[in-house]
Amino acid sequence: MKLSDFDFHLPEDLIATRPASPRSSARLLAAKGDAIADAHVYDLPDWLRSGDRLVLNDTRVIPARLNGRRHRNSAQGPVSAAIEVTLLDPQADGTWAALIKPLKKVKLGEEIRFSDDLSATLDRVEDVQAHLRFNLTGEDFDAALEQAGAMPLPPYIAAKRPADEQDKFDYQTIWARYSGAVAAPTASLHFDAALMQALSARGITFSHVTLHVGAGTFLPVKVEDVTTHKMHAEWGRVSATAAEEIRATKAAGGRVIPVGTTALRLIESAARSGQIEPWEGETDIFIYPGFQFHVTDALMTNFHLPKSTLLMLVSALMGQDRMRDVYAHAIAQKYRFFSYGDASLLIP
Repeated sequence: MKLSDFDFHLPEDLIATRPASPRSSARLLAAKGDAIADAHVYDLPDWLRSGDRLVLNDTRVIPARLNGRRHRNSAQGPVSAAIEVTLLDPQADGTWAALIKPLKKVKLGEEIRFSDDLSATLDRVEDVQAHLRFNLTGEDFDAALEQAGAMPLPPYIAAKRPADEQDKFDYQTIWARYSGAVAAPTASLHFDAALMQALSARGITFSHVTLHVGAGTFLPVKVEDVTTHKMHAEWGRVSATAAEEIRATKAAGGRVIPVGTTALRLIESAARSGQIEPWEGETDIFIYPGFQFHVTDALMTNFHLPKSTLLMLVSALMGQDRMRDVYAHAIAQKYRFFSYGDASLLIP
């Protein structure tokens, strides 16, 4: 299975830099069996059945992109220079793993100041990752980060424009609860209160799980034999309640439909025994064609990057030839792609 099998040409003008407004007005490509239909996300209730269950990732994206200045005294006097930091995840020793640009310019123990309240010192460097120790912890840290930080938009958006205050709303789901993600579960960004009410009225139920999406979700696949690719690990949890709800839905003949690849990867991680169980820990599950799904009956997801592990995942669910047809239709009909783009409902 070659990396080139998952390549396609995407016109630059189809990469969305802002989401649809209202959220549920985004377009929805519905692929069921051999058919493809063009709809909108607010039509989702019409494509589901009473007794179906949507699985939602309730992670909360932190404003992990920080711009600061490093400060150092030298023989010529105080030195100050701009530094860009992207937080990755908190460590057991109280530091944060982070990416720093330019890393080579920062010395161990040197202070980087991000605001009047928030600063950090470089604790250590491991490979290309820095470990920062902040001057604040707990709720004080959260409050200062909320003021100083910006949303960590994906590289293909950040290259076109900087994050702004609107992104703190746009790049967060309406059910976000547990802080820890540095990328959004983007299929979930299409849901608003009106859509949730319409789904409930149709008899669709919801389960919440938590997967803290990491920056590794944007890392490219660099091996030609995709089966040798090593996935980044992300922390997740499927509660006993969520596992029981999903089992009950399956037993009653309803469909389990994760909203987003993150929710799918998590519930399949928790179901490697053949049935979903309560689960907590780090998962580096890699889903590509040939994968055996134990829980997932369909998937709602956005349109993904060429040669990405997410494109491999949807190809595992639907088949490679089928996904080529779906993406050719999406491009021909000018669907908007990637994190702020339109959605697809994939029903094998």
